[in-house]
Amino acid sequence: MPVGPLAIPSLPKPTKPVTWTVPGSKSITNRAYVLAALSPRTVLHGVLESDDTRRMRECLDVFGVSVRDLHPGVVVILGGRERLRAPDRDLFVGNSGTTVRFLAGLAALVPGRTTFVGDQHMAKRPIADLVDGLRQLGLTVDCATGCPPLTIHGGAITGTQVTMNGEKSSQYFTALLLSAGMLAVDLDIAVQGVPVSQPYIDMTIAMVRRFGGRITAVERGFHTTGSCTYGVAGGSYHIEPDASSASYPFALAAALGITVSVPGLDRSSLQGDIGFATMLSALGAEVSFADGGDPTTTVTGSRLPPRGINVDMHHISDTVMTLAAIAPLCDGSTTIRNVANIRIKETDRLIATVNELRRIGQQVEHGDDWLRITPRPLKPATIECYSDHRMAMSFAVLAAAAREHHWDTSVPTSERIIRIADPACTAKTYPGFWDDLAKLYPTKPW
Repeated sequence: MPVGPLAIPSLPKPTKPVTWTVPGSKSITNRAYVLAALSPRTVLHGVLESDDTRRMRECLDVFGVSVRDLHPGVVVILGGRERLRAPDRDLFVGNSGTTVRFLAGLAALVPGRTTFVGDQHMAKRPIADLVDGLRQLGLTVDCATGCPPLTIHGGAITGTQVTMNGEKSSQYFTALLLSAGMLAVDLDIAVQGVPVSQPYIDMTIAMVRRFGGRITAVERGFHTTGSCTYGVAGGSYHIEPDASSASYPFALAAALGITVSVPGLDRSSLQGDIGFATMLSALGAEVSFADGGDPTTTVTGSRLPPRGINVDMHHISDTVMTLAAIAPLCDGSTTIRNVANIRIKETDRLIATVNELRRIGQQVEHGDDWLRITPRPLKPATIECYSDHRMAMSFAVLAAAAREHHWDTSVPTSERIIRIADPACTAKTYPGFWDDLAKLYPTKPW
């Protein structure tokens, strides 16, 4: 993996259609890990191997769950509630939000003390709403700052009703929904406000049902049935490619006017971020889906410059930066609305995106939950990543897709370069990103 800063030259336009294979979904992988940990034996296929999924795997091992590699991308997990034990040490989650949140729900089941600690970035990521939800179950939870570290004293669950704010993170609800079927009682979970990233909750419900849990959507919330037996039919579960990671090749297609296909994804995907591909049609791209036995999504960019758009990205917020990064190449302004929740991700993604777009010369306006990008000639710069994988990959797409006419004419051709300060941060979800991008160049560019 490159060590930054990494210079990204403009990508010579591929002359033939491109097939870009993206790795397994982080969201599905980490959900599947938890569900498999509550099941007797599960073989997972298409597992993402990344920093975030490694954190999940390491923590499950300390909980007493056996996770073994069978082949690359294929693991067998021996779990079940009877295997779970309180960790004998603090669990380090790095900056993996899915790990700390999903395992907080699992820790609620385990008698004893579980402490989660993270890196300096995790110490700024809110978890107070989930802490409050766990306390409503009757558990003692120590969390001095409303962010990790936190300690859960699990096992003694007495509550049957939980109410949480739905406007910050869908992962708080996923944390409870994944493990609720293991409770001895039914649980009612109420949502306050408009839930953010609803497709991720839908994903969780679909996966829990596949593993034998029973969840019913009710008005303003969910009802979960307790005393379930988890275990996926046939003992195997196949993980889809990551639709959020697919947004980068799709955006490259729209920006360059080329054809890029991503196998393994179609309209039936569990992941709401497949909607990013559909959204690109508003920029002028042609989007097609091959559904069924050999699922594929294909994006063909227009011969004309992509159009600026005005779009609500509330439910596909992990792809906000992908769109924002190609907005400087569009004909007209691009406005992204209703995305306040991206401010509590790996970093404040709204402000980070604004800062880096301005760094390369763009006119950017913003509010608490929106930003508007008006294209201006590009200026060379080194993009700060804020230890955020999506910052690095999004701006790499911009750098690769920028053409001569997008640049400030006062900048010598040899200096028309965008650099990525921390390319290694993509290991969080897509360790092979730079290799996959480099495959599109006639000669290896780094």
